[in-house]
Amino acid sequence: MTEAMRKTVCDLHAELVRNNLVVWTAGNVSGRVVGEDLFVIKPSGVTYDELTPQNMVVCDLDGNLVAGEHAPSSDTAAHAYVYRNMPEVNGVVHTHSTYASAWAARGEAIPCVLTAMADEFGGEIPVGPFALIGDDSIGQGIVKTLKGHRSRAVLMQNHGVFSIGPTPKAAVKAAVMCEDVARTVHVAKQLGEPLAIAQDDIDRLYDRYQNVYGQQRSPR
Repeated sequence: MTEAMRKTVCDLHAELVRNNLVVWTAGNVSGRVVGEDLFVIKPSGVTYDELTPQNMVVCDLDGNLVAGEHAPSSDTAAHAYVYRNMPEVNGVVHTHSTYASAWAARGEAIPCVLTAMADEFGGEIPVGPFALIGDDSIGQGIVKTLKGHRSRAVLMQNHGVFSIGPTPKAAVKAAVMCEDVARTVHVAKQLGEPLAIAQDDIDRLYDRYQNVYGQQRSPR
């Protein structure tokens, strides 16, 4: 399971590059090793074109290095805190994507003014508190903001995006969608005040997207 997760996490980093969510060595994806108190994360300071399944690192849920020849990401403590405190989360992503980070720099939540936001996030994308890298303060802010919230993404003030999901791929999708709606809502605000979506409609859109949209399994 650990080796499979190393490959999954390595491959998903390419999606951050493909979707223009990261530059140089910034950003990271991690994935919980299901059934183990372990997760896989990007090594610190390694460029995206140098990433391989073999140089992904494995950490325990306290953020300690368990396997790998490189030091883990500087955001490891934040990821570890999320995994310890949100057992339903199996993937965490961090980016400094341009438009979403601009909202974070203003300390402003992205309002739910697009059906795509209602679908994916079930409402606004909230802002988390300012926190410094180096311990689990960022993780504490992520958990405090997202626990009990439908959103799978949070804008950490003056920093960037952290997204979560039941799988690493779902967390990457949330990061991609966060940047997409951040850009669109920014453009809309240049033209005037965006129109809010009624809460009942947000609820209906979210329920449909989460439970009906896409290819559903046939009953057995």
